[in-house]
Amino acid sequence: MQEEEVRLNKFVASCTELSRREADRLIQEGEVSVNGSICTNPAVRVITGHDQVRLGRKALHQRPPMVVAFHKPREVVCSRSDERNRKTIYNLLPHKFHHLKHVGRLDQDSEGLLILTNDGQLAQQITKPATKLEKEYQVTIDQPFESELLLQLVKGVHTPEGQGKAKYAQRISPRRISVVLESGFKRQVRLMLSTLGFRVTRLVRVRIGSLTLGELPLGKTELLDKLAIEHLLTNPEPRKNSPN
Repeated sequence: MQEEEVRLNKFVASCTELSRREADRLIQEGEVSVNGSICTNPAVRVITGHDQVRLGRKALHQRPPMVVAFHKPREVVCSRSDERNRKTIYNLLPHKFHHLKHVGRLDQDSEGLLILTNDGQLAQQITKPATKLEKEYQVTIDQPFESELLLQLVKGVHTPEGQGKAKYAQRISPRRISVVLESGFKRQVRLMLSTLGFRVTRLVRVRIGSLTLGELPLGKTELLDKLAIEHLLTNPEPRKNSPN
């Protein structure tokens, strides 16, 4: 991992199984030292790989980079905790992955491929609009559609949240569409279709870059190797839109 400047509480939490709040408490209680001196301010900034941080007598070190694919089910939110006591992805993740952060999110009613990592640089590569990394969704709607709908999705749709546009849109069946986005806003696919008079009954993200959901079971995780990460960060060969 590259050296970076981070808040002390964030560093302590990332090196342990502690939550950020638990890290705050231990720092304020004088349990953490930086370069040999007790530090009680959770907001102090430390340089990873340079400053020496200890929790009690234990030296803390950043964990090695880890990237995990997760098949998110419906009715689960992308959050560590929820004020409405809804089930979160961290209720389903193995404890060994609880220090990872989700990259982007899928809303409560959506399912499919979600990436988690402790590598901030990789997370930025996935989420930054400038990278134009494709995300593919298989969408089921409440009624059959004509080919004109696909053309409208690619041309662009003005929604209450702004102009939404698909890179590709293809028919899977009379009520199912494959929609590919390069960048977008919250609930973009749902809002685009709602604006055009269609209600989404199911939405599954099946691909990010060239990495597909594949046979990963619902609610399960898979640790990605170097080749899988390369697929994650690379779009497949361009294809043509097909209204049929």
